[in-house]
Amino acid sequence: MDLGFVIFIEMLYAVASLVLISAGLAVVFGMMKVINLAHGEFMMLGGYATITAVGLGVNVFVAMLVIAPLIVGLIGLIVERLVIRHLYGRLVDTMLATWGLSLVFIGLATMIFGNTTTGISTPIPGFTVGNYQINGYNFFIIVVAIVLVIAMLAVLKGTRAGLIARGTMQRADMAAALGYSPDRIYMATFFCGAALSGLAGAVLAPLVGLVPTSGGAYIAKAFITVIAGGPSLIAGLISSATSFGLVSQIFTFTISPVIGEVALLVAAVILLRLMPQGITGRFFKGKL
Repeated sequence: MDLGFVIFIEMLYAVASLVLISAGLAVVFGMMKVINLAHGEFMMLGGYATITAVGLGVNVFVAMLVIAPLIVGLIGLIVERLVIRHLYGRLVDTMLATWGLSLVFIGLATMIFGNTTTGISTPIPGFTVGNYQINGYNFFIIVVAIVLVIAMLAVLKGTRAGLIARGTMQRADMAAALGYSPDRIYMATFFCGAALSGLAGAVLAPLVGLVPTSGGAYIAKAFITVIAGGPSLIAGLISSATSFGLVSQIFTFTISPVIGEVALLVAAVILLRLMPQGITGRFFKGKL
């Protein structure tokens, strides 16, 4: 019974972490069709923003949930204004530009913070279930992921701003004809995507040692999750994160963490071979 509970919590944590890692990219790539190869570096910046704020005496939860998303969102806003807005509809150019940006961010982080591992301790202590130890911070990550999905669904489906953003991404010319500015909507959407990336990096920072190249550990998982999810933003994010999270944890528990990572990649290849349009291209059609 105790082992079953521990495995259940770890599986929920695996799914929640994939949701967090992929949410920002789901907005930028899923809605805007911008291939952001600097997504991992936005997460890295969120982690460093949190560590710096905590070092200055800010409460760790304020640093993670407020300061880091705002700082990274503002950086994303600057990037969108200076670079991305000139490249909409040009996928190859966008890939090259964001890849270059990722190298710039890594270089700047190395100059400012050094090429050494840094981090902060988890603010929530672990506890014991029978003979097993559970990281209490995993529950916080699960709660943040659930709240994030609910908030995204509420904004995109239940607010005027969300409906305008979704409509603009599909028919920018129609939105302009109705008096809305596609340019400002693209800017706001990219800001939100970058802020979500910063939030993910901040929330995961206490669990990993942070170095300037940390973003590379997230970018592959994020793209796999978003692409395998298919055209539906939230339904695709949840379904693919659940599928890959469960596969990864099953193999992690039965064999080893390394095999768990390999199993995730193999599962993604098989899924995209069987369903080239992603999970929501076959199932959940018409869902957000």
